[in-house]
Amino acid sequence: MIKLTNLDKRYRTEEVETIALDKMNLEVKEGEFVSIMGPSGCGKSSLLNIIGLLDDLDGGSYLFNGIEVAKFNERKRSELRKHNIGFVFQSFNLIDELTVYENVELPLIYTKVNATDRKKRVEEVLEKMQIMHRKNHFPQQLSGGQQQRVAISRAVVNKPKLILADEPTGNLDSANGNEVMQLLTDLNEQGTTVIMVTHSEHDAKYSHRIVRMLDGKTVTENILL
Repeated sequence: MIKLTNLDKRYRTEEVETIALDKMNLEVKEGEFVSIMGPSGCGKSSLLNIIGLLDDLDGGSYLFNGIEVAKFNERKRSELRKHNIGFVFQSFNLIDELTVYENVELPLIYTKVNATDRKKRVEEVLEKMQIMHRKNHFPQQLSGGQQQRVAISRAVVNKPKLILADEPTGNLDSANGNEVMQLLTDLNEQGTTVIMVTHSEHDAKYSHRIVRMLDGKTVTENILL
């Protein structure tokens, strides 16, 4: 599904150039669950942003389902993201002014799904994530674990091929964190590819493979069976 070759990403100011990714190579097959680990500043989030087409790369190749997307303009990137990629963040990134239902419905509005199908798909995913009883609540009325359930619901309502999760349990206690990891595992077992950035060795054990990074490069890969 994903093939990154000699990926290069640098951040520049007037005085300093920081190398975030240095000739990074990575392949992820469809249906895999991959954890990306490494110390702060090693390039994990930069890698996830590039895979999610949220950031430009400065060099190298990025194939998504066999198509070179490195040079896509923003309109093409947006189309690919909307139909193929769901995002789950540590900070949930829910819109406080919208209800649970409205937050989850938003990606379907962006992809111009009609009202009848939107209602059906939102209710299906809220039932699946066991958060339907909170559909008319606002994010600030929910616990952290409930907010992350809503965030995952929003990420999967468009039935993406790929979920990118950036420290998805970082703001949760262990019980809620385990529930979120089980939800991601269930989605993966149903065929969704998952790439997760995490500092947690415990969370990483839910994945099939752990890729460890240092200084913008892959240093080791461990297969978990």
